[in-house]
Amino acid sequence: MKKGVLLVNLGSPDSPEPKDVKKYLGEFLMDERVIDIPFAARTLLVKGIILKTRPKASAAAYKKIWWEEGSPLIVLSERLQNKIQKQVDVPVALAMRYGSMTIKKGLQELVDKGVDEVLLFPLYPQFAMATTETITVLTEELRQQYFPNLKIESVPAFYNKPDYIEVLSNSIKNHLQGKNYEHLLFSYHGVPERHIRKSDVTKSHCKIDGSCCITPSEAHKFCYRHQCYEVTRLVAEKLELEKDRYSTSFQSRLGFDPWLLPYTDRTIERLGKQGVKNMAIVTPAFVSDCLETLEEIAMEGQAIFHEMGGENFTTVPCLNDDDEFVNLLSKWITAWTKTLIEIS
Repeated sequence: MKKGVLLVNLGSPDSPEPKDVKKYLGEFLMDERVIDIPFAARTLLVKGIILKTRPKASAAAYKKIWWEEGSPLIVLSERLQNKIQKQVDVPVALAMRYGSMTIKKGLQELVDKGVDEVLLFPLYPQFAMATTETITVLTEELRQQYFPNLKIESVPAFYNKPDYIEVLSNSIKNHLQGKNYEHLLFSYHGVPERHIRKSDVTKSHCKIDGSCCITPSEAHKFCYRHQCYEVTRLVAEKLELEKDRYSTSFQSRLGFDPWLLPYTDRTIERLGKQGVKNMAIVTPAFVSDCLETLEEIAMEGQAIFHEMGGENFTTVPCLNDDDEFVNLLSKWITAWTKTLIEIS
């Protein structure tokens, strides 16, 4: 069998213009694993309310961070793909869960090169319904409908892999070298609390009560909250951070349902009010810089911090196409190509 790899990231509008942003948001928010309410209610919410108000504001935000080459997330993902391709002996394609760079196109590109066994690589360190799961489910649907002869194997969440933690820790350390910071905030993309409970394979462990994420359980294999806190713990341990010098928060909430706490914007505000003058922030739920890191954190977050009396606000870039990260993913891919054993 000929093997190939499909890297999959979130996606982006084709341009920062409102019409393209509206199209993108419509696809994204109508995903039943993003807004997991009944179809009729989701349609009313998304098409009847959100898409009539949000595209213009989102387009303005995209325009602030858009590069000459295009969407930062797309450009950075392509750079990562190209670097990996130079280090491995199998075809590496790139797709997005939402937008015009579809998973179907990515699979077709590999099939056209003679590939019949695919390593599906969601570019998310932590598992979540709205990221890893929606990618794997859609890919299987596409396989059954269009590529029935393809064998597809998916890379599981790699949040706690020692070599990943080392690469992430080194990146943070290198970017903060010589920086004066009193507090390091680990900000992860937020999800509704109900997503955590829905992903609980035990149907009883995830209570989001302060203890379930540190109590060993099978549920942790699919618990986004646990996996985020575990990344923070492992990196803090690797960097030998003092406990009062770092914390974890969650950004980008939507709607009025309970989302994971504490919220990033409120945490930045609190740190400023408490007299922290110098802070740094890292976003380990993303491997590629995007709207949420470049605008929501680096611009809005910094503005909040300064309003609260803070002075120096340092954002640590995502891993992007960092050479150590490229080497790590290439190593994992090469190991998969040389074995008949499923990746784990």
